[in-house]
Amino acid sequence: RLKDLEVPQLGDCDVHVKMLAAPINPADINMIQGTYPLLSPLPAVGGNEGVGEVLEVGPRVRALKPGDWVIPADAGLGTWRTRGVFAEEMLLKVPSDVPLLCAATLSVNPCTAFRMLADFESLAPGDSVIQNAANSGVGQAVIQIARASGIKTINVVRDRPDLPKLVERLMALGADHVVTEEMLRKPEMKDIFKSIPRPRLALNCVGGKSTTELLRHLQPKGTMVTYGGMAKQPVMVPVSAFIFRDVRLRGFWMTQWRKEHSHDQENVAGMMDALCQLIRRGQLTAPACTELPLQDYRAALEASMKPFVSSKQILLL
Repeated sequence: RLKDLEVPQLGDCDVHVKMLAAPINPADINMIQGTYPLLSPLPAVGGNEGVGEVLEVGPRVRALKPGDWVIPADAGLGTWRTRGVFAEEMLLKVPSDVPLLCAATLSVNPCTAFRMLADFESLAPGDSVIQNAANSGVGQAVIQIARASGIKTINVVRDRPDLPKLVERLMALGADHVVTEEMLRKPEMKDIFKSIPRPRLALNCVGGKSTTELLRHLQPKGTMVTYGGMAKQPVMVPVSAFIFRDVRLRGFWMTQWRKEHSHDQENVAGMMDALCQLIRRGQLTAPACTELPLQDYRAALEASMKPFVSSKQILLL
């Protein structure tokens, strides 16, 4: 429900924020459904991501001032609101010269893509990565960050009525190859590896059969990182992949990474700075977005749960 609440009084270490824009992500829906590992105590405000402008700061706030743009430092902030008062450490400053939609969608998908490309395999220019759900927010960020680093991407999507349009859009972002789940099983896949090496890294957010097919194309001793389970099916791995090809299976959750690096501000700042540089250079753009006013939140939630909608719903606040 949409409710009017009183904005709490500003404490010494608090920041009064006017929210500007906040997306609807799959994890937000899972939190509302009660199926996510991170659940806010009820009653709660939805939304884990977004950007706001600082209106006022408490006397002991050092790093922020009115006019600054801020994003959540962690999940669970409750960004689907027009105003909020938050403790200073719950917020990260971002440059206000990046486009609004880039800032609003910065803290989850691009960070996830950045970490997965950096933390599991030492990738060099010319190496390749394979990923499923390549049209997702993370998928689009992976394509662009990899492209900026000279890493090739093989991008797997589900077959759909407007497939040529989607392929065109992902190629425009910098994808090297776009294939459907069905094509993964075909002998023609061998042709791709005539021009680029087999991937050392596979990124999986689907599960089920899709993971079995991704693994088939991974180099021996390669790594598959699972960060989502859209098919709601287990990861299926043939025994031979472990024994004869010694593949590694890992998991990644951005919320956990943030928790583990909460005292390592240098690492966090370095990542945010690298992403903002890519945005400024036009090498990283916001995913395709549909902007809606907060009053239309029901329509936005419904649209975000429909299959094949390659557009992120953004609440304008």
